[in-house]
Amino acid sequence: MRRVLVVGIGAGDPEQITLEAVAALRRADVLFEIERATDSLTQARAELIARHVTREPRIVGVAEPARDRRTPAYADAVRAWREQRAEVWERAIEEHVGEEACGAFLVWGDPSLYDSTIAVLESVRHRGRVAFRIEVIPGVSSVHALTARHRIALNRVGGAVLITTGRRLAEHGWPDGVDDVVVMLDAGGAFRRVIDEPLDIYWGAYLGTQDEILRSGRLAEVADEIERVRARARERKGWIMDCYLLRRP
Repeated sequence: MRRVLVVGIGAGDPEQITLEAVAALRRADVLFEIERATDSLTQARAELIARHVTREPRIVGVAEPARDRRTPAYADAVRAWREQRAEVWERAIEEHVGEEACGAFLVWGDPSLYDSTIAVLESVRHRGRVAFRIEVIPGVSSVHALTARHRIALNRVGGAVLITTGRRLAEHGWPDGVDDVVVMLDAGGAFRRVIDEPLDIYWGAYLGTQDEILRSGRLAEVADEIERVRARARERKGWIMDCYLLRRP
């Protein structure tokens, strides 16, 4: 049966890829490249492959359908987008991965943390047109890169950690029952919703890359600086990837 690997390749540093992930890339016959990343991420992925893959792999570009980011019906828009992706990926797997061959999708960070690759591939499998087995190889997530760079632990003794989105933080405020909240996919400034809370923030952008930026401190004292730094970085590069941990002292 066909095999499709979902390989976590770390937050950006080519040294953060695991030995298991390297072995997976080396046994893949085809590496699928989703054509939606920025030029710098595409270059970083190419450098990672050149460094760790001993034979030149066959790389196949997979077009990325556009997602409606303006509709207020967020969940419906994501669901429709994933179905469109499943159609494109199904054709790519059927065309480029033979009956006993192995294809691989490379995922920044970890495939199981705020990434839709696994869900889209499961949707393809359930369609029943192309039979294949999925294997997931974990990677170093941006969350772990963040806490490592700030030299802190993600969890505290007896405490709970919540991972949420900027959208939910902005809409609902500080969640009950937790003292540590990791915020992903913040379009910008969601922490303003809780700026009056006594919180520390550990923020990072472009984690694991040469452009990495870190800031930390009491939220009320560093929020303005983080927004300025973030805006300048986004203007300079044209995109930004960041996350942060909010913590009650």
